[in-house]
Parts: sequence; C-alpha cells; structure tokens
Amino acid sequence: MEQIIKIAIADDHELFREGLVRLIEMKTSLKVEFQAANGEEVIERLKTSTVDVVLMDIDMPIMGGIEATRKVCELYPDTKIIALSMHGDREYYFEMVAAGAKGFLLKSSELQEVVAAVENVCNGGSYFSQELLQMLVGQLRPADGLSEEVETETLSARETEILIEVCRGLSNQEIADKLFISKRTVDKHRANILEKTGCRNSANLVYYAIKNKLIEL
Repeated sequence: MEQIIKIAIADDHELFREGLVRLIEMKTSLKVEFQAANGEEVIERLKTSTVDVVLMDIDMPIMGGIEATRKVCELYPDTKIIALSMHGDREYYFEMVAAGAKGFLLKSSELQEVVAAVENVCNGGSYFSQELLQMLVGQLRPADGLSEEVETETLSARETEILIEVCRGLSNQEIADKLFISKRTVDKHRANILEKTGCRNSANLVYYAIKNKLIEL
C-alpha cells in the first residue's frame, strides 16, 4: 500500500492555498491535513495534527515563515519545512535555511516539482527549485580570498572546486562529468566537505560557502 504523505499549507492568501490544495490532492500519495493563514496557526494546529511536511510561506502576518520554521523545527523535529517563495523573496533564503527549512519551491511550481520536493525532504534529503537556485547562484564565482572565520586549510582545492559546483546546483554525477572524475570520488569529497563544514545538506553548504566567502555573488 502506498504511503500517504501528510501536508500542511501555510500562506495568508486563501485563494493561493485553495489552488495549491487542489493541485496537491491530484496525487493520491499526498494529503493536505490542514491549512493555516500564518505561522501562529501552524504551531497551534500541530498540537493536535501530525504532518510530514509544511509548505511554509515566508511573508505572513502575526508570525512569519522564518520564526514559524524555527519553532516547528524546535517543537516538532520530525516535521519538515519547505519554503514557498516568490521571486522577490530570495533575500530571505539563508534565514529560512538557518531556521531549518529543507527546501524551497517557487509559488509558480508545477505539480511534478511539488511532489519531487515533498518526497525528497520526507526521505531525508532537500529540494530547491532549480529556477530559484539558478537565480541565487547563477553568477557564483570563486572568491579572491577567504573570510577570517575560515582557515584556508579547511577544504582542499578539489573540495572547494566541488563545493562551488554543488552551490551551482549540479548533481554528483554532473560534477563528476564536468571535472572528469568518477561519481564515487565526488561522493567521497562531498561527504568530506559536509563533515569538515558541519553542514547537513546542500542548502547549508550554499549558506556556508557564501557566508565564508568561498564563493561570492
């Protein structure tokens, strides 16, 4: 029997919520457990409802998505957060990642992408809209120098090279093809990068890389 993933939708625009509900419920593997107009409602509803994923708008009244994400991750660590983003929300990207969001979807995303995002985060991964990721890091280039917060020995030259490609949104196989090395080698380097930086996923790596000036926009 197919496992049903329970979803909550938090957005202050009712028409958008209703449209997203109709979109999601076209998939029998997904079920909208509840809707909320702000982060405070999400916290309140989670006291009596269990959901796997909250699709969280960033800009909401009373309690916005950043604070709500932080509280959900603290109180209900098994519940994953995917941020619902507009093109103009990208300045909040790193704040949402720091708060605990596991992914980002543009509000214009199609059903196939919503399903992929939900399934990825439920399986312990992360998902970031390729369109949004390209907007964020399409112009990334290696920085001329490192921040004083990071020792230059932390990552090897190859690890730094791979980190930059991760930030550009490339998969391990795509990185391997680009650098003419095996995927297994990329897997090993990526694991080392995560361990050395203390990051948990690609979102954290992008945050780490820009914060520490390993790359710049």
